[in-house]
Amino acid sequence: MSSGSRVVYSSGQGRVCPGCGFPANACRCKALAAARPAGPAGPVRVARQTQGRGGKGVTVITGLGLAAADLEKLARELKQRCGSGGRVAEGGVIEIQGEHRDTLVAELTRRGIAAKRAGG
Repeated sequence: MSSGSRVVYSSGQGRVCPGCGFPANACRCKALAAARPAGPAGPVRVARQTQGRGGKGVTVITGLGLAAADLEKLARELKQRCGSGGRVAEGGVIEIQGEHRDTLVAELTRRGIAAKRAGG
């Protein structure tokens, strides 16, 4: 056996997880991934857009990297905080109607999400 090889199957343990090296039925990778909080995939940006909306502005939050259910819940709470409508668009983007960048950055920061105001 070469020094770079790893155990893939052992008659004593059965299949071995390539990530943690434990038997597949006692894998610790899944438990570690579940315990790790799902944070933003990149920088969270809060910007204002008007394009394609007839001059009406919306505040757009990008880069959250949350699951669809968590994104819907966060969008609902942020819409209530701003007192306006909005939606979750494709690609995990939250759109809130109106100019609410400062309010949303403050609220996201209060929730422990490092958000930055983007645009002018």
